[in-house]
Amino acid sequence: MSEQPARITREDVEARFRAIQGEVGTELESARPRLVTIGAATLVVIVAAAFLAGRRRGRRRSAVIEVRRI
Repeated sequence: MSEQPARITREDVEARFRAIQGEVGTELESARPRLVTIGAATLVVIVAAAFLAGRRRGRRRSAVIEVRRI
């Protein structure tokens, strides 16, 4: 009637896992420069936002003192 499927051996599973792992490794290597660029740009934006927020807060809290000599 119908054929029995072949048994899956440990070697079959390991071979398939290595093939999948190899594909993921090559995709990761090709995407790495783009990920580094995006991470660096995000870091620059966060640092700039923190700098500007602190600068604004400093202006708001500091008093203007005028010193005159007599």
